[in-house]
Formats: sequence, C-alpha cells, structure tokens
Amino acid sequence: MDEKIRFVARALEGEPMAKLCREFGISRPTGYKLVNRYREVGIEGLEERSRRPYRHANKLPYQVERTIVGIRKKHPTWGATKVREILVREYPVIKPPAPSTIHAVLDRNGLITRRKRRRHKAAGTPLNHVTEPNDLWCADYKGEFMLGNKRYCYPLTITDYHSRYLLACEGLDSTKAPLALPVFERVFKEFGLPAAIRTDNGVPFASPNALFGLSRLAIYWLRLGIRIERIKPGCPQQNGRHERMHLTLKKEATKPASFNLIQQQERFEAFAEVYNNQRPHQALGMRFPGELYTPSTRPFSPPEEPDYPFHDRAVRVTQCGRICIGKRKINLSTVFAGQTVGIREVDDKIWLVSFLDYDLGYFDEKEGRVEPGPNPFNPEL
Repeated sequence: MDEKIRFVARALEGEPMAKLCREFGISRPTGYKLVNRYREVGIEGLEERSRRPYRHANKLPYQVERTIVGIRKKHPTWGATKVREILVREYPVIKPPAPSTIHAVLDRNGLITRRKRRRHKAAGTPLNHVTEPNDLWCADYKGEFMLGNKRYCYPLTITDYHSRYLLACEGLDSTKAPLALPVFERVFKEFGLPAAIRTDNGVPFASPNALFGLSRLAIYWLRLGIRIERIKPGCPQQNGRHERMHLTLKKEATKPASFNLIQQQERFEAFAEVYNNQRPHQALGMRFPGELYTPSTRPFSPPEEPDYPFHDRAVRVTQCGRICIGKRKINLSTVFAGQTVGIREVDDKIWLVSFLDYDLGYFDEKEGRVEPGPNPFNPEL
C-alpha cells in the first residue's frame, strides 16, 4: 500500500508515467488504473481487490442448499432422490438440482454416514509437526530471470524442511509439468521419498481450474504415497525457510546471470555444494545442512496400479478426463487422464467416485459430470 501511495503521489505531481512505471516495475495500464482508482474513490481505491468471481456457475444458491439440508434433517433416513422429490413437490419455483448434486450437498454438511474402508498408502492427515529429515520437503520456483542469451531461466528448487538441505536446484525453460516431473523423479531416486511435499498454489504444483486444484504432478505424488501440502494464497511466510534460501540463491548464483542455461546450471550446482556442506546455518546452530540430512528410508519405485476392492468397479479415465460406462460419458477432470478410479453406488442410482483413498464426488444416471464432494485434501473447505 505504501508503494502504491508513493506511486500515485508522484504521478499526480506530473512525473512521466512511463518513467514511473519502469521505476516501480509495473506496466503502464496498471499505473493508469491506480491513478484513476485514486481519483474516483480516494485511498480506498488502492486497496487490493478480491479476484474471487461474483458467482460460480455450478454452485447452488444458499437458500436452496439450506432447504435441502432442512428436508434431510426432518427425514434423516431419506436419500437424495427422495429429498429431490419433496423439493419438486413443495417448492415448484425452485429448479431442482440433480440427485448427485443433492447428495454432494448432504455430504458437505455432514449428513452422509460413510462406510469404513481399507486405508490406502496415500492416506494420511496433514503433517503438523516436523521432527526428522524427509518428514516434509518444500518445492517452488525462484522467480524467472533473463540469461545473457535473452532466454528466461526458471529455477526449480527442492529443500528438506527439517535440515534445510537443498536437494535440487534445476534451471528449466518453463514451469510446465513435463519439465518438472523428471526433476522430481531424479531426486526421488537419489534421496528416496518424503512423507509430504509443501508448495504454493501455482503451476505445475496445482491447477486452479481443476477438481480441488489438483495437477498431474500432484496426482503423481499421491500415487507414490506422498501427501500434498499447500500454503494459503498470498502467504509465502508459510514456506518461509524455502523463501529464505531463495534470497541467498538470488544473491550468490544469479547476479549477474550466466550467458546460457548450461553455464547457469553449473553455478546452481556449485551453489548447492557450498550451501549444503560449507555454509554454516545460524538456525541450525552454525551446522551445515549436510551434517543433519540423511536420505529417506522409503526408496523410490514406480507407483503400482491402484485397486478398489470395496467399490463396484474400477474405471480408467480417458485422455479427455471422462469416465466411460457403456455409452455414458461422465466428465471428471483432465488431470486424472489415464488414472484408474473406483466407483460405488452409495444411494439409489447415485455413484461415488474415488481416487486411491480420496472420495472426489458423485454422479447420477442423468447428470454428465461429477459433482465435487467435501474437499479431501483440505477439510476446512
């Protein structure tokens, strides 16, 4: 906010907009937008505005959801189809949701009794306390920078949270998942598997528009039995140790940048050697990260095909992200392309879709998509 105020003040004093924008590192459209907002509503116009959409296309109105919950509480043994029938009869002005949508509403509100099932390897609760190496790894991209040949470098970094050991610093051409996945596979082969990996919500760790924000990289981790942890948007301090390493990396290995990616990678590897084995770390009692870190006891092996003995059947998701049952095609999400999911009938003509030990959502005999259930990766949502 202080930077915005200084920018607007200097702009109103008549300084050239192009020069100001270069100095503050913003585009001219952003600069004009800030000035116009200040002129329209004053200092309040400079406050950060929510990027949350005004409405969600598939989200039920609050009143309809409350009505569904009320009917179920009156009749605790009734399923979604019966609740829907009462909704049609008693509230004809309301467009009745699909039975699978109603079942998902009941599940989100804790009105569905779940049967106990065998726990798969990927199950677990969020890691709250880290006491040993490999309990938690952190991964992120240090902001991109331009090399001497005018190409951009995107350093992918992975650290062990407990020991602060820098497991990898790989300069890549982009943040796309096909480039990141081989880096993680190489690190898993060299150091074993962690219990969990913490990242932000950006690509390729998460997909903002996919089911529960999952990405193909996150799916790969889950299949290896690695829990996923994500920091809250706008809260980089939740990954503070990793961000602090990035500051050191920026000072010692990126300024000035090398001419090409090969030369820059040599500097990254030299930096990792010094950071791990020669640089005393104050938070570690002036010890080196390499003195504390030991490889994981969980060796890497290609993930096995999941089985679903307590489901009605296992189905492989198509490359376009659909579950095909006979001639029916139910939209799930493209991040599950090629994965095997389990389906089970949980109510009259309503099926639950699960991946490993995570229940994803429901579909019925008429609806052509999976209605998300409670978020299995973040119980607070």
